[in-house]
Amino acid sequence: MSSRMAGLVALVTGGGTGIGRATAAAIAREGAAAVVIAGRRRQEGEEAAALVRAAGAEALFVAADVTVERDVARLVGTVLERFGRLDVAFNNAGFQEPRALLAEQDPMFYDTVFNTNVRAVFHCMQHEIRAMLVHGKGTIINNASVSGMRNPNPGLALYSASKAAVVSLTRSAALEYAPRGIRINAVAPGRVVTDMMLKSGIADMTKVAEGLPLRRMGRPEEVAAAVVWLASAEASYVIGHVLCADGGFLAT
Repeated sequence: MSSRMAGLVALVTGGGTGIGRATAAAIAREGAAAVVIAGRRRQEGEEAAALVRAAGAEALFVAADVTVERDVARLVGTVLERFGRLDVAFNNAGFQEPRALLAEQDPMFYDTVFNTNVRAVFHCMQHEIRAMLVHGKGTIINNASVSGMRNPNPGLALYSASKAAVVSLTRSAALEYAPRGIRINAVAPGRVVTDMMLKSGIADMTKVAEGLPLRRMGRPEEVAAAVVWLASAEASYVIGHVLCADGGFLAT
């Protein structure tokens, strides 16, 4: 067991599955004292919490919809009440619309995409920053996407635009709060095998993988490793950065 997260209290939103679950477990293996998992589905959240406990950290699942500000306030309040502080936050909850060309996209998905991918990050950062300012230190990592830096596929205009907003929010907040001891960065996954990816409408995953420099899809654990590094003291001089765990996609 490593100790890069030794004694720290971490919060992972969207932590029940995929990248969130993998990150929660990775943080625990790195020696965290506690990992709080937030999500809307209790069964998945409790399963992730069990993985955290098996990795040696205290775990708590909190049912919360992070698109709702009062839920976020309750979530962060629960972390502080239970553990006394918040050291690391990974804002991971996300949503991708069904694939469709822009003029054919159902407008109802606009609010769902931007509420989940942007509004939730805004609410979470506000409350996380306030909690961290009490101790004058902390680190926040937002889950963006390579789609927010270069749209890789037609039909996902809303998702791509929302993730570009996450990149901008991350960089703005990083500049504002670095002088006060809070480091804020983002991770930008590429083609990673998650439930959301499997539901994205890509017909041939093998063909997608062959188009990447590594000739394979990524694993949630590989993105989790990037998040852990950004959260660790090893990244102490990294501010406002977007770390692309994308198998070389943006290099093509």
